[in-house]
Amino acid sequence: MNRRRTKTAVLGLGAALLVTAGATAATGAAATDSSTSAPSVASASASGEREREAAALTGRAKLYRSAGDDITFSFDAHLAAKDNDDPLKATGTFEWSHYAGGDGAWAKAEVDCLVTGGKVAVVSGVVTDSDLPGAKGKRVGITVHDTGRQDRLGYSWASTGNPVETKDLPKCVGSAPFEKVKKGTGDFTVVPWNPKF
Repeated sequence: MNRRRTKTAVLGLGAALLVTAGATAATGAAATDSSTSAPSVASASASGEREREAAALTGRAKLYRSAGDDITFSFDAHLAAKDNDDPLKATGTFEWSHYAGGDGAWAKAEVDCLVTGGKVAVVSGVVTDSDLPGAKGKRVGITVHDTGRQDRLGYSWASTGNPVETKDLPKCVGSAPFEKVKKGTGDFTVVPWNPKF
């Protein structure tokens, strides 16, 4: 990829996603992820009863941008009931893309942590596939607020520049959910975590 296209891809996925870095604050919240078609029941117990997942974040939606950018996030993240005490055992994937005027990039990450509280989820993962040079191997974190009307979302690179520039991001770290989902494009669903303390 030539230098101009690389710069365009970085801007398309990272910098163009920024609203105002100062308007967001990194948080240590954690998120869960599951697909929109996945049930909120994860496994069968020895007695034959089905157990609810410990936590999950699922769904797909586009973000609202007045300039008309095409920005999509999708989640399929889960924490099994048997792993209730360890959010680092969450599994699944999440993906996002950002295109404007035909330029942009996409990325897919494998979940390495999921924490939810009420209708807020924080999920983190390591990028496993992307057309953005330098993104593979980077950890990113995303926070989702499942409001039931117009969900909200925030991402770790809001305060770091873009995913490529993120260094040593801890697991289960995202940002405040400052972005709004575009009405009519989908819905995120959060299954709340109930840790046993």
